[in-house]
Amino acid sequence: MEPVKTQETLFYTGTYASADEPGIFLCALNADTGEMRIVNHMDGVDNPSYLALSPDGNCLYVASETDEGEVLVYRRDAATSELHLMDRKQTRGASPCYVSISKDGQWVFSSNYSSGSVNVFPVGDQGTLGEMSAWVEHTGSGINEERQEGPHAHSIQPDPSGQYAVVCDLGLDQIIVYRLEEGRLVTHREMDQPPGAGPRHLVFHPNSKWAYVINELDNTVTAFLYDERRGEFTTVQHISTLPEGHKGEGTAADIRVSPCGRFLYASNRGDDSIVLYHIDQESGKLEAVEWTSTIGQTPRNFNIFPGGILVVANQDSNNLVGFQISEEDGRLTHNGFKLELPRPVCIAPVV
Repeated sequence: MEPVKTQETLFYTGTYASADEPGIFLCALNADTGEMRIVNHMDGVDNPSYLALSPDGNCLYVASETDEGEVLVYRRDAATSELHLMDRKQTRGASPCYVSISKDGQWVFSSNYSSGSVNVFPVGDQGTLGEMSAWVEHTGSGINEERQEGPHAHSIQPDPSGQYAVVCDLGLDQIIVYRLEEGRLVTHREMDQPPGAGPRHLVFHPNSKWAYVINELDNTVTAFLYDERRGEFTTVQHISTLPEGHKGEGTAADIRVSPCGRFLYASNRGDDSIVLYHIDQESGKLEAVEWTSTIGQTPRNFNIFPGGILVVANQDSNNLVGFQISEEDGRLTHNGFKLELPRPVCIAPVV
C-alpha cells in the first residue's frame, strides 16, 4: 500500500457488490489538488451499501443490504486504515440501507427498507454490538401503489440533543420521532409529509434549529424549524429539487448542509445533477441557485470534504467525481478528477 500523504483525506466507499467482489474501497482525496485514488479494497460483504464511522474513527459500521439484513462492525487500523471484522448482527429485517451512530458512540441505529423496520444496538467493548435493544416495525402504506405498497424505513438518525431518533419512512410519507430511552424506541411524534412525497434522508443544520428532508418520490426538499427540547418539527417550506421545465422520470437521493451553514445540496437521479440552495440565515428557508451535472449517471450519495471539495458517487456510471465549492456563493465547479470503481453508493470520510 502506498503511504498516505499528509495532504490526503481518507474515505471509505460502499458499493452494490456481491461478497466475492471488492465491495468496500478505501480511497484518498488530495485536499490541495482534488485528485483521488484507491488505496485498497476488501470483499466479503453482500451489498455494503451504507457506511458510518464511529465518533472516534476507530470502527466502521456497514449495512449489508440483503433479504436477511446485517450490520457488520470493522475495526480500523489507525496506521493503515485497513479493516478487520469484529462483529456482525442480524437486523431482523430486509434490505437495511442506512446505519448511524449516536454522538456519544453508545448506540448504533439501522433502518430496514424492504420490511419497514428500525433497530437499535448498544455498543460494547472495542465497538462490538450487544444484543438488539429495540426493534420497531412500521405498518401502513402510501398513495404510490408501486413504491408505497407498505412501509419503507429509509433512514434513522439521532437528533443533535441525543434524546431522539428520527426516521424517514418513504412508504408511509411520515417522519417519525422516537424518544431514545435506555436503548428503547418510544414513539414521540409522527409527522405527515405531502402524499406521495417519499421522505428519504434528513439533515440538521449546524445551528440545530433547522432541519431538511429530501423527498425521493416527488423530488422536493422540506425545510423545518426544529425544537430539540421538545423533539418537534415545524414545516416552513417545500421546494423542488428539479430545474423548471424538467422532463422525464427521476428520483431525489441525498442531501447535505455545508459546514459553514450557508449552502444546502441535494442530488437528483435521472436529471443526474446536484442542486445548490442558499440558506436564509434568519429563517432557514431555501432559495434554489443552480443545478450542476454530476458528470455521471444516478448520483445516489455525495459528501463534503475539508478544503471545500464535494465528491459524488455516480452508481450507474461507476465513478466518483470531484467538485470545488466556491467559498463565496457555494457554486460547484468540476475539478477535473474522477475515480473509477464499481457501483459506488456511499461515501464516508475518515474523521
